[in-house]
Amino acid sequence: MKRTVGESGAGETRIRPRLALASVLRYDLPASLVVFLVAVPLSLGIALASGAPIVAGLIAAVIGGIVAGAFGGSALQVSGPAAGLTVVMAETIDRFGWAATCALTVAAGALQILFGLSRVARAALAISPAIVHGMLAGIGVTLVLAQLHIVLGGSPQSSAIDNIVALPGQIVGHHDTAAFIGVLTIAILLGWSRLPAAIRKVPGPLAAITAVTALAAATGMSLERVSLPGDLLAISFAPEVPDAGWFDIGLAVLTIALIASVESLLCAVAVDRMHTGPRANLNRELVGQGLANMASGAAGGLPVTGVIVRSSTNVAAGARSRASGVLHGVWVLLFTVALAGLVESIPLAALAGLLVYVGARLVDAQHIREVLKHGDLPLYLVTLAGVVFIDLLTGVLIGIALSLVLMLRRTMWSGIHAEGQGDRWRVVVEGALTFLSVPRLSAVLGSLPQGSRVTLELVVDYLDHAAFECLSDWQQAHERSGGTVVVDEVGHPWFERGKSDSPIVRRDAARPVLPRWLAPWSEWQAKDAGVAVPGQRTGPPGTALMRRGTSEFQWRTAPLMQETLSKLAMGQEPHTLFLTCADARIVPNLITTSGPGDLFTVRNVGNFVPRDSADRSVAACLEYAVRVLGVREVVVCGHSSCGAMQALLGGAPDGLPAVESWLVHGEPTLRRAAAGTLTLDGEEPALEADRLALHNVLQQLDHLRADPLVAEAERRGELHLTGMYFDVGRAQVYLFDSDTGDFVPAGAEQPALGQT
Repeated sequence: MKRTVGESGAGETRIRPRLALASVLRYDLPASLVVFLVAVPLSLGIALASGAPIVAGLIAAVIGGIVAGAFGGSALQVSGPAAGLTVVMAETIDRFGWAATCALTVAAGALQILFGLSRVARAALAISPAIVHGMLAGIGVTLVLAQLHIVLGGSPQSSAIDNIVALPGQIVGHHDTAAFIGVLTIAILLGWSRLPAAIRKVPGPLAAITAVTALAAATGMSLERVSLPGDLLAISFAPEVPDAGWFDIGLAVLTIALIASVESLLCAVAVDRMHTGPRANLNRELVGQGLANMASGAAGGLPVTGVIVRSSTNVAAGARSRASGVLHGVWVLLFTVALAGLVESIPLAALAGLLVYVGARLVDAQHIREVLKHGDLPLYLVTLAGVVFIDLLTGVLIGIALSLVLMLRRTMWSGIHAEGQGDRWRVVVEGALTFLSVPRLSAVLGSLPQGSRVTLELVVDYLDHAAFECLSDWQQAHERSGGTVVVDEVGHPWFERGKSDSPIVRRDAARPVLPRWLAPWSEWQAKDAGVAVPGQRTGPPGTALMRRGTSEFQWRTAPLMQETLSKLAMGQEPHTLFLTCADARIVPNLITTSGPGDLFTVRNVGNFVPRDSADRSVAACLEYAVRVLGVREVVVCGHSSCGAMQALLGGAPDGLPAVESWLVHGEPTLRRAAAGTLTLDGEEPALEADRLALHNVLQQLDHLRADPLVAEAERRGELHLTGMYFDVGRAQVYLFDSDTGDFVPAGAEQPALGQT
């Protein structure tokens, strides 16, 4: 049989490379040229700021693009020398020398490969973003402080503090043509984003460096310029083992490896958010970065990382595969070899201006807003200050230490406050109550008047032994002095279980507790004498329970609901009329996940819709809901174990004449049930009363449709009728589907429910 190109086989293997090549030529080749134009000036500037040979930046750009691009785990990330390592590299070069620094880069690359093979890449993401952004901001500030001196015609000092102290004198001092070129470079970069889109297709760094270089050449300015080896392809270079202690060497290697790894991984994650293609393999990315760093160090280049400026440019330029990053490295190599003379015409002051701009961009206002919103601004500022005024590694370590302290504080935090006057007080304890909170807890409890009545509200998710002892000892002492203590626990009963000699400090022994606003009062109300529990009739009277419930509302719920309720104070606009049984187990807002103002609720025994003129209560509600409130849906909700359905089948209990007369409204349901069957998700309920409840829902919907008001609104498409059934024991809601004639589980993937 003749095989077509679309079938699997040789035809398909021939067509796929063609499609891939076409995609590279259409998307990746143009994108690589754009990235290349951005990469060259940045690579030169970063080498200058690091104190490395200028050519080291170009070597890192070539190897980062080709090696990391080919072997890394992020298809669209572009690697090369990064501003994030300039401070570290400047310190390393100053201490060990350039040849030894290259050897350290090789070792750091090998360590990165081990990180990737051991699959610990995601562990780097555990570092708080506030620390990472603070580190980058600190690097940016350090870059700006140092490079401003070069822009203004001077020399950078040995530390950030010295740079700050010397900066005013540098600003007011004499400025030559170098200062003019540096300031002009910054001005072009700042104004580039305001130009028309057609002009901005040329990358800003390339435009700025090209413009000032051309100006300097045309006017014959006397400036220091980039210096490259005479023959770039004949570089004879071998890294040297540092002449230092093993601890210092190991610390330097670990620092380079960790910072390069974290920056690359965070960049890869950020790039994933910019496109819809394949997600990054972070472990493979570390292996690719390690290979690139080993090659770059061996060839005399700077360390390599994923670079967000190049990567975002790559994505924006339309790249589709890793071919773009690889090709950008090829273009850097060809440009450097073929046009070395052009590179040597670039003024160093222009590169310094570019680095001032890049450094300032690292202090990102959006990042500051984000960390402020999440409460991590102190972490950001401390890391930034540590990087600027001490050194990068120490600053990051200080940031990590502070993050652990903040984590411990947030984990162990407990809010403790007392309110009241005279002999009635309320003490609220929230959070995790541990030994760290005991001093504060003792101070608050000790301030309460002797002999007073105290309600102790424990809203805690953990209570350790020290805190339990503090509470227990205080309670006993307060009660011996004539006072009264009522302990009200919201959530897991840690304190109550401790007093009954049950384990209280093991979190794994704590079972989930139903929130109080969902649980029956009998499970949380009234810790006083005679607590009401299921199956018992003893306990405080209903008025006491209601008083307890209203107090709970005022203390906890009202502050949260006040804003919502204030919007409803002047009127209601419910979307649904909800007709259901008076049974106490049915909570309409709970099973429909709705709140105040959503449901116009009508309840009666058996969720009946009377059709005679003797009882117009339901008709009045229906008329008001449809004509005045404009509800868009009417729901009739029956339920399992319904007492009204049981009474219909077996007769009303003796001595209940009103109930017996009301059940007359259910006789049409009995006749309907005798004529057919209904199912829940394909199965009939086991109990006859539950089967009758299903028929009752549909019968009441028929009664509603017999009302002219409802019939007309439904005909116009302004009103939808829904049949609902709630299985109490299973906590399962079912909705009637008129297409199948079955009650189907709510939440199941079903076709749109038809009108009943």
